[in-house]
Amino acid sequence: MILTTTSQVEGRPATHYLGIVTGEVIVGANIFKDLFAGIRDIVGGRAGAYESTLRSARETAFAEVKSEAAALGADAVIGIDIDYEVIGKEGSMLMVTISGTAVRLG
Repeated sequence: MILTTTSQVEGRPATHYLGIVTGEVIVGANIFKDLFAGIRDIVGGRAGAYESTLRSARETAFAEVKSEAAALGADAVIGIDIDYEVIGKEGSMLMVTISGTAVRLG
């Protein structure tokens, strides 16, 4: 399955547009991760716990997009948009949304 943010796949024109596919993941922030990330921010360095959670959420959202596209018989998803948003009471959750157009390529 080809996944791309571009509107086409070079050398392989879209022959059928199958519809918009999406993947949404919402993850809660853990209080201990918050505490250690805060300490790390004070002393410098990267917040590895958050990076890992963010990476996992993004990978899960991409897996949902691929699964939905495959169910439609797609070869690719083009025009992918990735959005991150903090939601919930006091920004306690992170939402990752990925959307794109499922297509069959020539």
